[in-house]
Amino acid sequence: MMEKTLTRIRYPLMAAGMACLLAGIVAGLLRLNMSLFLITPGLAVIHGPLMVCGFVGTVISLERAVALGKPWGYLAPLLSALGGLSTLFGFADSAGVVLFLLASVFLTAIYAVILRRQMEMFNVTMALGAVAWGGASIFWFFQYPVSYFVLWWGGFLILTIGGERLELSRFVQPPQSARTLFTALLGIFLAGMIIVPFNHTVGAKAYGASMFCMAVWFFIYDIPRRTVTQKGLTRYVAVSLLAGYFSLAMSGLLLATQPGWPDNDFYDPVLHSLFLGFAFSMIFGHAPIIFPAVLKLAVPYSPAFYVHLGLLHISLALRVMASIFDFSFTHAVGGALNALAIIIFLLNTVVAIIRGIILKPGVENVR
Repeated sequence: MMEKTLTRIRYPLMAAGMACLLAGIVAGLLRLNMSLFLITPGLAVIHGPLMVCGFVGTVISLERAVALGKPWGYLAPLLSALGGLSTLFGFADSAGVVLFLLASVFLTAIYAVILRRQMEMFNVTMALGAVAWGGASIFWFFQYPVSYFVLWWGGFLILTIGGERLELSRFVQPPQSARTLFTALLGIFLAGMIIVPFNHTVGAKAYGASMFCMAVWFFIYDIPRRTVTQKGLTRYVAVSLLAGYFSLAMSGLLLATQPGWPDNDFYDPVLHSLFLGFAFSMIFGHAPIIFPAVLKLAVPYSPAFYVHLGLLHISLALRVMASIFDFSFTHAVGGALNALAIIIFLLNTVVAIIRGIILKPGVENVR
């Protein structure tokens, strides 16, 4: 009975995360000075919180709660979803940020339980990601400028996704020297993240350099470089991950080599290479695996998945080049195509779920 109740709870929580994603897309278009009928321009200022905390925070917390299998674990995605909705309805700096902070506390508690069961580097890395989310929320609560803690949001995503990929890299058994190198890179990354709010230049360079090196590490030692030659879903996931590592490396390289963070022309390409090129490429690649695990709905592979993946990276490249060469119109076009890529991803996912239900009518579709 309890298990069925928890399964039902997953659907409204995922729906709340998706609502934050759609609102975040609209907010992003408003930030590009696109006038949208009957949409208040004030929505633009909460683009980041909606995308990172309301959407990604809710989805990651929900996936971890399902993996934990304890009722209290669902408090993390519940609080994150409520934080996203509070932010959407105008309470970002009050209820929203407090709810996100509480969500990060419960997500950290989930990892604490996991670490008691299995004290491994990949679990430590993911737990540090939850702590980074909480740290960003604390800076936000005390009304620091977003530029002071946006890289802590980045740390939340990089450490969470990186920890998951580090876990899977065990299947290719990286040598001890590679594992030691990753630990060193992780230390530099954390040091840079901690320093950024107090010394932007030093912290950003350490953060960016270690981010670039971590991307190279994953490219060499993660599974996708070996599975990209296979077919179907396996190849699609591998292509998604490799493209994500390229974007992560690009973000790190731009951050490490440019002076005066955040006061330089590469603020936008650094952040969107990280939050779009890396994070959403990973989301695109993992969606056919996460949806069946969380919602018990199959997402059968389709070659159409390459449409949203390709458009994401082509439009991101257009956006980055526009920032480098100061083409404002091309920048706006690239941003609009970024939004379109995510919309196509959602549509392709819905179509795949419907196809999965039709293929196996009357059966819970677990991949």
